[in-house]
Amino acid sequence: AFGFLHQVVLLVLDIHACIAQDPLHFRQLVVFLVHNFRIDHSLLERRGALIIRRLCVLLDAERVYRELSTILEGEADLDFACVMVQALNLILLTSSELSELRELLKQSLVNAAGKDLFVSLYASWCHSPMAIISLCLLAQTYQHACAVIQSLVEEDINAKFLVQLDKLIRLLETPVFAYLRLQLLEPRQYIWLLKALYGLLMLLPQQSSAFKVLRRRLKTVPSYSFDGGNLKQAASGNPYSQILHHSGSQITEDGDIDQDNGNLQNGINFASLQQFKQMQQQHHMLAKSRAQSRNSSTS
Repeated sequence: AFGFLHQVVLLVLDIHACIAQDPLHFRQLVVFLVHNFRIDHSLLERRGALIIRRLCVLLDAERVYRELSTILEGEADLDFACVMVQALNLILLTSSELSELRELLKQSLVNAAGKDLFVSLYASWCHSPMAIISLCLLAQTYQHACAVIQSLVEEDINAKFLVQLDKLIRLLETPVFAYLRLQLLEPRQYIWLLKALYGLLMLLPQQSSAFKVLRRRLKTVPSYSFDGGNLKQAASGNPYSQILHHSGSQITEDGDIDQDNGNLQNGINFASLQQFKQMQQQHHMLAKSRAQSRNSSTS
């Protein structure tokens, strides 16, 4: 029965995709899809990944993700927007159908098309701190990942956040993030990456399995950096000390030294984290008003 239902879902999607070749119908299809996920969260949980992945194959992954991001950026139901963004982020990081999209995002700092896609997704990914951090690690905008981590406040670090963080730590051990792990061979060159990973480590409870996984990975970072064919010993055996003892050059993004404006990296404007902070402020206000309502009803 499950196999038959699976085939029916795929067939219906194929028919809708044929109709959605027209730009107007494409927009209507994506809006309709988001509406159905909103009113039936179980649909998103049970069939969301299947539906999104299939549409990405039929209608171009970048086009689908850009449209979803545009819709979710202005989503009034903030809780749903956060859940939907987290689902889209997990699909982006794990699905073989989205491998080309991942490769494009990895070039965000050196490729205009990658930068444009990153900026497009960033607007809605702001609904979820962990989704933003994941996107930054994928796009290799490591300094901004550090800024996001350091901007987190008490309300952000809750049980749901820690569950998402646990998933991210495990994803960092998969082939998708092999490039990131190899960059750790050059700790002096990838200062911000190292700092971001240590920042995530400090947010995790020490007894959690994710903490142990990430700590083991960071222990493998060499205390020597391979620079110009010569081995140079780090300031101490602790790779994090290289952040503290780094040379006087101003680093904007990893491997990009002495740029004039630390907030503007290859055309991506990260000034003051305003977009992320404003979106998170809306989520905090909603949570606070709910807590007040619960307290008043209890009293």
